[in-house]
Amino acid sequence: MKIVVLDGYTLNPGDLSWDVIKQYGALKVFDRTNFNPENVIKTIGDADIVFTNKTPLPKTVIEQAPNLKYIGVLATGYNVVDVVTAKKLNITVSNVPGYGTNSVAQFTMALLLEMCHNIGKHSKSVHNGDWIKSPDFCFWNSPLVELKDKTLGIIGFGNIGQATAKMAEAFGLNIIVYSRTVRQELESENCTFVSLEELLQTADIISLHCPLFEETKGIINADNISKMKDGVKIINTSRGPLIVEEDLKNALNSGKISSAALDVISKEPMSANNPLLQAKNCIITPHIAWAPKEARQRLMQTAANNLNAFINGKIINAVN
Repeated sequence: MKIVVLDGYTLNPGDLSWDVIKQYGALKVFDRTNFNPENVIKTIGDADIVFTNKTPLPKTVIEQAPNLKYIGVLATGYNVVDVVTAKKLNITVSNVPGYGTNSVAQFTMALLLEMCHNIGKHSKSVHNGDWIKSPDFCFWNSPLVELKDKTLGIIGFGNIGQATAKMAEAFGLNIIVYSRTVRQELESENCTFVSLEELLQTADIISLHCPLFEETKGIINADNISKMKDGVKIINTSRGPLIVEEDLKNALNSGKISSAALDVISKEPMSANNPLLQAKNCIITPHIAWAPKEARQRLMQTAANNLNAFINGKIINAVN
């Protein structure tokens, strides 16, 4: 059996082993594959098994992979694969859910704490000599914010949203949640479900944890921003297109939104003309919330487990 990994570098830049997948067949791992469909088809060749992270597998590619029987997505989101075409051709597609729940929730809190304390900015100031020159025993060059008793609004309450809420409660935050599905068993004294309108109007901090659907695309837009508290903070560790970036830039530069922290943007890698590069008080990290080694190891092992289950006729984590 021939196995091809189309874009393995982000999952495994060299600190993990492919042996857990290699045991199932002749494995070829490509760090990256050019997105041109003809190039993807050539790279797949006569492989039986293909793993992809962000390399698109549209209809034109899938139909021209003669031996393809299984597609493993090395991520939770699987929009890069035409799952309808795959199903018509009896090709199983599986994803890897849940591997990064704690990592992404932890990163969300790291972004929030950075917005509240600007630790990096203050450390840089010290290294630039500002403390040496200071007439006082301490100084701060941006406002410092205490989280206790403030309200965190979470949009989307799957595993990551729930894990974020638990961590946030430890800081004394009150949690309000907007989700398509209201789950009363998840409510507590400090965590309640509300309408989107109420969340926008009352949250001091808004954190996005919802999937990218047609109804959530651009959910942070000029109209919804106008309903928010002045000085609200925005966090996005979910999907970049949940935010209309031009509208966020304008709100940051006007001060309506005091700060934003984003691990995802609309087009990745980032374009030089992205409007957020012209925004005040905007932290941007390069889509790394998922990437601690522990999380990537879980991802790798689950991908191998998915393949093993497929080979043994007990399909798990199928998305088609």
